[in-house]
Amino acid sequence: MRNRHALPIYLQISEMLIREINAGRLQDGERLPPERVYAERLGISVGTLRKALEDLTEKGLLERVHGSGNYIRAQADVQSVYAFFRVELLEGGGLPTAELLSIDRVAKPEGLPPFGSSAEAHRIRRLRRLNGRPAILEEIWLDGAYTDRIERRDLSESLYRFYRERLDLWITRAEDRMSLLPVPDWAPDAFGPRPGAPCLCATRVSFARDGARAEVSRGWIDTEVATYVARLK
Repeated sequence: MRNRHALPIYLQISEMLIREINAGRLQDGERLPPERVYAERLGISVGTLRKALEDLTEKGLLERVHGSGNYIRAQADVQSVYAFFRVELLEGGGLPTAELLSIDRVAKPEGLPPFGSSAEAHRIRRLRRLNGRPAILEEIWLDGAYTDRIERRDLSESLYRFYRERLDLWITRAEDRMSLLPVPDWAPDAFGPRPGAPCLCATRVSFARDGARAEVSRGWIDTEVATYVARLK
């Protein structure tokens, strides 16, 4: 978890617990282990855990009862860094992390859904892990009109957070379509399915606040590790 592109540790823990709640692995009313025990289990300090629990409390997902413990309060529509991230481990949940493979500004290729006003886009290729397990191969195309250049050092693991904080671009909704597509030839060895093999792929069109199509992405999912989940509430 500890790299300069990662979210703060406390926020990683908070996001992990939100995903566990959404996946049903932490139930409404469930009591978390004592803080010192839980912090040791997660490999973090008690202070970091308490900061994560404070974040969950502010989001209405945790009730902290003095002298009794911390209790889950599950609810829908919680503000989350990974609110649009729909891939989970087969057993549910999983903390997303990202390994940046490449980033280039190139001409938009044929075959993508139409988006944006520029003839060019920033192509971002990443390997996404869930709890450290390679699970998703991503190719993201951000319309070139939003910025002239993106440096590797500027990106964070949460692209939508980077868009908000650095580009003033707010992604407000997304549409996903599932299909079978061959794994691309740039897939790293760490990704399970081999190049050319048919693979479940989510093609996403992401929309900005003004309704414009800001981004198109493709995510090849290793179905031996993870699955796409959309919950209706």
